[in-house]
Amino acid sequence: MPNRPAGLLARLGLDRAELRAWAMYDWANSAMMVVVVTAIFPIFFSAVAASGMPRTAATARFSIATTIGLALIAVTAPLLGTIADRTASKLRLLGLFLLLGAAATAAMYFIRSGDWLLALVLFVLANVGANGSFVFYDALLPHVARHDEMDRVSTAGYALGYIGGGLLLAFCLVMTQQPAWFGLPHGPGLSADQAALPARISFVLTALWWALFSIPLFRHVAEPPAPPRAAGAGRSAVVESVVQLRRTFRDLAGYRQALLMLVAFLLYNDGIGTIIRMAAIYGEEMGLSRGIMIGAIVMVQFVGIPFAFLFGSLAGRIGARHAIFLGLAAYVGICILGYFMRTATHFLILAGLVGVVQGGTQALSRSLFASLIPRQKSGEFFGFFSVFEKFAGIFGPAVFSVAILLTGSSRSALLSIILFFIAGAWLLARVDVTAGQRRAREAEQALEAA
Repeated sequence: MPNRPAGLLARLGLDRAELRAWAMYDWANSAMMVVVVTAIFPIFFSAVAASGMPRTAATARFSIATTIGLALIAVTAPLLGTIADRTASKLRLLGLFLLLGAAATAAMYFIRSGDWLLALVLFVLANVGANGSFVFYDALLPHVARHDEMDRVSTAGYALGYIGGGLLLAFCLVMTQQPAWFGLPHGPGLSADQAALPARISFVLTALWWALFSIPLFRHVAEPPAPPRAAGAGRSAVVESVVQLRRTFRDLAGYRQALLMLVAFLLYNDGIGTIIRMAAIYGEEMGLSRGIMIGAIVMVQFVGIPFAFLFGSLAGRIGARHAIFLGLAAYVGICILGYFMRTATHFLILAGLVGVVQGGTQALSRSLFASLIPRQKSGEFFGFFSVFEKFAGIFGPAVFSVAILLTGSSRSALLSIILFFIAGAWLLARVDVTAGQRRAREAEQALEAA
């Protein structure tokens, strides 16, 4: 009987303190991703910060800010990852980006009506902080988890992220919809600042949530040691890292399976990212209420909890790659069903289906890639992983927009996203996981012996 809790935690990938602490960072940062990136801030920006601005202009500026934030990390992530490896500073750099992102999120409290430029600057900084921290967070995975644990631990992180993000988002939505329950200004005749107060308080709560629930990571996860210093060790860390980055870029050909996995991930994650980013616009075009669309976001969070754990267990039985294939097949079905969607009920059903596969597919992609690289190079390789992940947020929406222009229909554009899943699955099928993992372990042994 006493062994049951430990056995359950082991099956979930959370049986050691460092594993739970690592996964809790997903709980911490997911609140920012759903409150600021997905649900509350976009509406707040349109209604408050860009008040009086034409809707198309506000949407265009918001899109540009999103692209800038992603591009900044996409360009710098490989160098940052290499510096983290060479100087044994993954935790310190993660902490710096965390502080930047949390401070920018908290500062959103001071945005007032018409402050669109301040809002976009803070939004870019919050995105840079969050996405920059992910480079080092993901790079810690192969150091805290054994090779046979990585699928379970990665999916456990996503599951805890759904719980943490979903709980805070639900609280913030109740506060914005029922401010009287919290003693906040309510009723007719409110000024613009009073009406926006619940949303502004939500940003402060999100920053505090992000910072406080990150503490276990820094208490229980040890900084991985730096690899042996090679020739040129007298140079500065930055110069040395630039030299190493060029070498790593050339060496990617030596990790052919990891490189092939990266390209496959770029393609199918483009499809996943497009569905996430375009769902609200698609729903608004159908005339769905904002309440329905935000409710769908909350549903995705809570549906995703058990299914993220389930995907981790499934990967233990059939392998991470085959579990990802199941997720991609489901996404093809979601696109086809979305083409025929007509009502709010249909939209909620599709949101539930996305919740079933989203976390598991992305978590297993992270752990599969981690198994194909040597642990000593996790920072620099996950820097490249971050580049591919961020560009996946650019190409898909661009293809979606072009498809709308060519066909005149968002429904037809949705079908075009299927190509990303098919192409990504085709490349993923060509990844020899066994050979890639063997190559990574050989490289680890060589680096340890150096």
